[in-house]
Amino acid sequence: MSPVYYTVKVQEKIHYPRLDSFVGNTPLVSLRRVAAHISDRVQVLAKAEWFNPGGSVKDRPASNIICTAVAHGDLGTGKRLLDSTSGNMGIAYATYGAVHGIPVTLTIPANASPERIAIMRALGAEVILTDLLEGTDGAAYQAHQMLEAAPELYWYANQYDNPANWEAHYYSTGPEIWQQTSSRVTHFVAGVGTSGTLTGTGRFLKEQNPAIELAAVQPESPLHGLEGLKDLKTAVQPGIYDPELQDKVWYVSTEDAYEMVGRLAQEEGLFVGVSAGAAAVAAIRVAEALDEGTVVTVFPDAGYKYLSIEELWNRKVK
Repeated sequence: MSPVYYTVKVQEKIHYPRLDSFVGNTPLVSLRRVAAHISDRVQVLAKAEWFNPGGSVKDRPASNIICTAVAHGDLGTGKRLLDSTSGNMGIAYATYGAVHGIPVTLTIPANASPERIAIMRALGAEVILTDLLEGTDGAAYQAHQMLEAAPELYWYANQYDNPANWEAHYYSTGPEIWQQTSSRVTHFVAGVGTSGTLTGTGRFLKEQNPAIELAAVQPESPLHGLEGLKDLKTAVQPGIYDPELQDKVWYVSTEDAYEMVGRLAQEEGLFVGVSAGAAAVAAIRVAEALDEGTVVTVFPDAGYKYLSIEELWNRKVK
């Protein structure tokens, strides 16, 4: 009896998208209960940026900075990506560095939440803690010193001065907001750290409609608990910061931001981070002064990376 032969059809390999293909296109959610006292003709909306793969708005600039550097030949030659961070950008660098096979070294103030430090290390980044009293400016200074000592080892990403930071928002966050609001956005509110979100998104929105008002959110004082935000009255101004672009600056206290974090969790089901609380405070203030309009802000991340901040969570919402 002759043997029976079975023909097996070999399928072509399916190429699935890389992780960084999923950056952006985050949901735009409505704030209803915390904005219930505002006119029915005014909407307050927020971009839920923790839907990005790395969990924050910083996925956008980090991915763009890395892709731009690779395209220009700055990375891929065995150099380590070096930058300072307050936390979220470091996580994003570590995430997309792993995607591209690029080693990452980060300097970060020692008072950053331990959750964020642990996440960066889990993703394979080298984390160097700097003086907490010197804040993000001190972390940036440390990165500069490391670059000067070993320029052959590092490529300095320099998120505060790198145009690929704000360009990420010009080409993604801005168009998303314009499309998601059906071009009805009248006010855009964003916290200022590197200023990339406000600068890039604001430039795009102003090009679509010059009447759109841009509001920057900064801490009320130099000594504050709003991780990721800068008091630009006293801190080193980022090179990409454009003070002429914003129409107004809202100064938010740590206490008001913390209270809003609790309200968003308990009244809206939005478990967000500290800078999102500050952004919501400012967005509500903008909306309260309007008879009609659409106010859009950005919630940079979720609250999971701040659970160790006891004073943030061990409180009752008023």
